Amino acid sequence: MTYQTINNVRVWGNPDQGALAQAKTCAEHGNVLQALLMADHHKGYSQPIGGVIAYDGQISPSGVGYDIACGNKAVRTNLQAADIAPQLPKIMDKIAKRISFGVGRKNKDPIDHEMFYDPDWSVYAAIGRQEHDRLKALARDQLGTVGSGNHYVDLFEEVGTGRLWIGNHFGSRGFGHKTASGFMNLAVGRPFAANAPGESMDQPPVLLEMGSELGDMYYRAMKLAGQYAYAGRDYVIEQVLAILGAEADFEVHNHHNYAWKETHGGKEAIVVRKGATPSAPGQLGFIGGSMGDISVIVRGKDTDENRDAFYSTVHGAGRIMSRTQAAGKLNWKTRKRSGGLITPEQMRDAVRTFGVELRGAGTDESPFVYRKLQEVLDAHRETIDVLHVLKPIGVCMAGDNEFDPYKD
Repeated sequence: MTYQTINNVRVWGNPDQGALAQAKTCAEHGNVLQALLMADHHKGYSQPIGGVIAYDGQISPSGVGYDIACGNKAVRTNLQAADIAPQLPKIMDKIAKRISFGVGRKNKDPIDHEMFYDPDWSVYAAIGRQEHDRLKALARDQLGTVGSGNHYVDLFEEVGTGRLWIGNHFGSRGFGHKTASGFMNLAVGRPFAANAPGESMDQPPVLLEMGSELGDMYYRAMKLAGQYAYAGRDYVIEQVLAILGAEADFEVHNHHNYAWKETHGGKEAIVVRKGATPSAPGQLGFIGGSMGDISVIVRGKDTDENRDAFYSTVHGAGRIMSRTQAAGKLNWKTRKRSGGLITPEQMRDAVRTFGVELRGAGTDESPFVYRKLQEVLDAHRETIDVLHVLKPIGVCMAGDNEFDPYKD
């Protein structure tokens, strides 16, 4: 086995003590079947990122987190990367111009989608007509926007074949964020739209019984946010395909902040993954590295260790440096940062050396703030096979100092 068990938590990779303490706290609250840490783990809010908690009959809104259904989509196009190489700078300019990063929307035309007519919108109507109308309006306004933070749209060249791939990473935007905070408020008796007090990152998880009215409402709302995130990622991929004049012949699409009803060891479980990719035998996943590292398409193995992992694996390389450590503190009046460990020059040199055409992004997303992806993949070699290795050639993210309350 390539994992170790520490305080009843199964840990892949090198244990981070802060994340391990959070996982231990989660393991000690509720009807927990197993707590696990993937090799890309680091501290999060309540449940660590890269953390997986399997519950018997319970679900955790704080475990799923604020960016409900954050995930990745990747498609293989019918083009070779060499076909677009001479036009790559112009293509990246077009992506940056057409796709909406940050808070606002560049294209003001509303995007309709079948999920806006899903019966589960009745969950919000039951909470209150005002809450329903505001959230639906926000969801319509932000559909197809990428946001900021570590969310991106990338072009990749597949190692060995030269095929051109497109990938993206983002979730349910403000709709998911307000859904998460709303149900965490309701769980402790506050109004849905209340401003939550300053809770601790290390507080115990918020738990709801799946058989309760509130637990059922949250589960249905979470699934709706999942549909929304899928719709947004689909829309952005379609836009990039149109810019390229390309077609997709293969796709991989998955959430990594979500709760799934699954069967493990013959028992039904609610598996809450925060920053962890499902990896059931034969299941495909897209795992992104940093802008100066590979990304991969993986497939879950049918092994004892994958069963021990509750069919879970990493969702990325994992941060080793906080945003503030990397970029410094931001003065919102002057829009200037100070005290960061990574300079813009260092970041530009690293990206240029790796051969990436970059648009946007700040030093808090530079290659220096992440582990090497191969390191965490090696820790899960008994649970996943790597099918495709993708090298980024174009990376587009929100600009430096872009304010976005829903970025993570």
